[in-house]
Amino acid sequence: MLSVSEALKLVLEETVPLPTVTIPLQESRGRILRENVVSDVDIPPFDKALMDGYALRSEDVAAGIRTFQVVEEILAGSVPQRSLGPGETARIMTGGPVPSGADAVVIVEQSELIPSESQVAQVRIQVPKVLPEQNLLRRGAVSWAGQSVVSSGILLRAQEIGACVEAGCATLSVNLQPKVAILATGDELVPAGFPLGPGQIRNSNEPMLAAQIEDWGGIPRQLGIAPDHSAPLFASIQEGLKSDFLLLSGGVSAGKRDLVPAQLAAAGVRQVFHKIQMRPGKPLWFGVYETENPQEDAHRCLVFGLPGNPVSSMVCADLFVRPALRKSQGIAPPIVPALNVRLSHPFLMQGERPTYHPARIFLDGTELRVEIVDWIGSSDLRSTVSANGTVFLPPGEKQYEIGDVLGFHSWEQTDLVRR
Repeated sequence: MLSVSEALKLVLEETVPLPTVTIPLQESRGRILRENVVSDVDIPPFDKALMDGYALRSEDVAAGIRTFQVVEEILAGSVPQRSLGPGETARIMTGGPVPSGADAVVIVEQSELIPSESQVAQVRIQVPKVLPEQNLLRRGAVSWAGQSVVSSGILLRAQEIGACVEAGCATLSVNLQPKVAILATGDELVPAGFPLGPGQIRNSNEPMLAAQIEDWGGIPRQLGIAPDHSAPLFASIQEGLKSDFLLLSGGVSAGKRDLVPAQLAAAGVRQVFHKIQMRPGKPLWFGVYETENPQEDAHRCLVFGLPGNPVSSMVCADLFVRPALRKSQGIAPPIVPALNVRLSHPFLMQGERPTYHPARIFLDGTELRVEIVDWIGSSDLRSTVSANGTVFLPPGEKQYEIGDVLGFHSWEQTDLVRR
């Protein structure tokens, strides 16, 4: 059997990035940018006040001037009408353009408006020193016209979208989102909301996998439940192969009714590997479907036969499907490295295979710690509710102690190595 790293290498070798598409900027959140965004203007496009107050010449304050004539009021969105001379100031609002001649803004709280019957208002500055460039941002201080402000390959979050708007973009080039078909298999399965009959269980894997796919940027398509019979299973597989990915849950082990590998072969799917050295998830199957008809558009579908036990299905999807989805969307690196954290309690490991054990990472004071949660095997989905990832435990018997360092694989979507 292959190791996890060997199997993952084969999965990524078969994964290719999807084509790019141009979409409206407001639809781009969570997508991967495929071009550098270059600003069409200086940002900010003018010298800008950062606070409400008075724009003036700092050299005047240094020369002992404290009372200034207010010659203009500048609102955000307006344009200054004159330059400032010695002893002159302009009342300015946050975001307003700083008039020429001024090199500082004194906040309104550090000033006092002097009552006057004259048409020219006066203001007294109440601080003894004003620094040049105080409370203003010069034109182009953030970026200049022609500068790249967001780089290709970046996951588009709220701040990237805002920066793209500042740079003048209304549309963005991104990778297509992978379409992922999900098919649960087994005569014993019952959809959510239906009562259970004798020997039946609910179909938890299909909606669970759909939620994972959405978290990873894919578009899930739930195909429902295929019974353990060749004809309907084959028909459902053919429908699923129309997507970029097909995930099957169950039917890949060595039982009498484990029909998935044979039906995938009948549908023209090339097997890459079957079974890996890990727990949970040993029966994992992986293959590739490619159209060969020259008269049809080329189509490629990566196929994962996931084990039917829910924790096995969940962990295999996280370890193998997630990196493939990342690579297909242009996310680098496709594999999020494990986070090294210290164990919070003693734990005895006993197992013949490398194990990805449900665990919970948490902040203990100022240090991250990991707790290995109680888990009774691959059917124990409830244990994962208390977990937010897995820890990797090599095979064999070993007594782990408090403070031992373990590799933690997070299920959360924060990419700690994105930057």
